[in-house]
Amino acid sequence: MDFKNILFEVKNKIGFVTINRPDKLNALNNETLDELYYCFSAVKNDEEIDVVIITGSGEKAFVAGADISELSKLNSETAKDFSEKGQSIFKLIENLGKPVIAAVNGFALGGGCELAMACSIRYASEKAKFGQPEVNLGIIPGYGGTQRLARIVNTGLAAEIILTGDIIDANEALRIGLVNKVYPSDQLICKAVELAEKISAKGQIAIRLSLDAINKTDQLNLENGLSFEAKLFGDCCGTQDFKEGTSAFLEKRKPNFTGK
Repeated sequence: MDFKNILFEVKNKIGFVTINRPDKLNALNNETLDELYYCFSAVKNDEEIDVVIITGSGEKAFVAGADISELSKLNSETAKDFSEKGQSIFKLIENLGKPVIAAVNGFALGGGCELAMACSIRYASEKAKFGQPEVNLGIIPGYGGTQRLARIVNTGLAAEIILTGDIIDANEALRIGLVNKVYPSDQLICKAVELAEKISAKGQIAIRLSLDAINKTDQLNLENGLSFEAKLFGDCCGTQDFKEGTSAFLEKRKPNFTGK
């Protein structure tokens, strides 16, 4: 796949997506959002990809936010469409059926923070900065920030971050649970690849159904969530991967999962 504003490649069943507008701090304009949609739509159905790593080009930014030159032209009607478009693309990433690891290498502000939060797992470099500074522009987060941030951290912390527009560093993001790990900049991608390779070695049906169950936790009460988990557990036990995994354990060998 060839794109103008993102780079994409596949190595060893890992898809690498890089937002490539370093002169604009990788800001998300409409064209870039469209490319993300086409890229992740293709990845969703590509059996040669188990895990995706997404990062930003250059040393300064993961994604510094939306493109303000486009944002400034919105009115109440077009802004709603603008918000819904970004939300739909980030929902695609969140519900891809494959783990998406955000390797946050710099500024992750506004839409960049929202993009990272739509990912399954977030690793950050020591230089990473996070924030939802939309109130400084007289607007609110529009790509899911008000909803995902409160679910990932808590409502009080989300309110403080969103209502002040303050930017927090990687260590604070780690402390409040916004990111999973923080690494030196030169180790970030290597660590993300290590994680992706570990996940790729597992049974991919189990990975997909685990993500389905995890993503339902905010939509179901405990009773219904447990019922959904039991159903997916039953689905797993009807697969060849289940038979292979249990046989390999009993035979003390490495399993050879086939995704069937």
